[in-house]
Amino acid sequence: MNEQFRNPSEATSHAVLLDRLAEVAVRVGLGLKPGQEVVMTAPLEAVALVRRITEHAYKAGASLVSTFFSDEEATLMRFRHGREESFDAASAWLYEGMATAYKNGAARLAIVGEDPSLLAGQDPEKVSRANRARSKAYMPALNLIAGFDTNWTIVSAATPAWAKAVFPNDPEEVAVAKLWRAIFAASRADTPDPLASWEEHNASLQTRTRMLNEKNYAALHFRGPGTDLRVGLADDHEWNGGSTKAKNGVVCNANIPTEEVFTTPHKDRVDGYVTSTKPLSYQGTLIQDIQVRFEGGKIVDGKARTGEAVLNKVLETDEGARRLGEVALVPYSSPISQSGLLFYNTLFDENASSHIALGQAYSKCIRNGGTMSEDELAARGSNRSLIHIDWMIGSDQIDVDGVTASGQAEPLMRGGEWVTP
Repeated sequence: MNEQFRNPSEATSHAVLLDRLAEVAVRVGLGLKPGQEVVMTAPLEAVALVRRITEHAYKAGASLVSTFFSDEEATLMRFRHGREESFDAASAWLYEGMATAYKNGAARLAIVGEDPSLLAGQDPEKVSRANRARSKAYMPALNLIAGFDTNWTIVSAATPAWAKAVFPNDPEEVAVAKLWRAIFAASRADTPDPLASWEEHNASLQTRTRMLNEKNYAALHFRGPGTDLRVGLADDHEWNGGSTKAKNGVVCNANIPTEEVFTTPHKDRVDGYVTSTKPLSYQGTLIQDIQVRFEGGKIVDGKARTGEAVLNKVLETDEGARRLGEVALVPYSSPISQSGLLFYNTLFDENASSHIALGQAYSKCIRNGGTMSEDELAARGSNRSLIHIDWMIGSDQIDVDGVTASGQAEPLMRGGEWVTP
């Protein structure tokens, strides 16, 4: 990837930053412990970062690093030439193997950098069927990830198609270089001591979660243009943010970068309407200007300016797809928001904006949820689904109140900013 830079000093700088990002992924993201295996997934274009992460993983004591690469061109070939019945199939054997690895203690690391509009020109019905088949096959592994049975993290790599989506007016090599710089900045890899920067940042997020847990609000109320939404919170919900301890005792940061504090909504206590404030890139389809209405926790009406057919197919995935599994608060002044960039990538855009997620809830966000059965989690309001899709509803025009059990509203955010420090 060094070819994109014009002189040796820039190339060296990129190499150093790439190495720092890899160290952050292993030391902060995974919190990797000696003797752990690592299962990594990545796009082909991310091979340089994969190699740096692999090196740092072995330096940290990994017993084995196994990487599975994806290829967007191969994905398009399937939609262009695949047999009709093939869109109901998925590699269950692969996901079962991953689930077995996680059960046996392997850490999970995903590198993302997909083309936001890869499948925009493909048949929405086939896209939906393929996504559904993958979601079903992936469920054994997803349950372990969502439940934090093992330590895991997601990081990003700049790829040409993604870079051109973010910087459409620049030549490809310039766009890729700009996106890398944005990734390094958001991931704190460009600071003199990234590990120390992450320690300070995690402490700040955890101060916020302690405040919210002490308040123990019954609901959140979002208000702004196109939005008047009351999100009831699950019984015994717990706020999380920054680093978290997985069930195996390893402290990890699931998202690099992260600016959010988040918890579990009650699947039956969401009412009102809400409008997205940023596009959602989902499995190669760009869904813009989402507008939905909730009654009794369930989406009863939904539309979008683009990608509406795919959105509707997503909502039909299963019963839980129309209900919420997460609500998260992010200040408008977050570094990612202040970059002024629209990333067309949920990992970044969700950390520039307060957001909600359709589908599967995190048991981690219910007190003692890791020891509960599915029925016990459901009794507290935790949602279950094949999907977990975050989309953004925050901006500098959105106010958020915390609503107490007695119904009293207390200001939490005004104009997208925290009311209290």
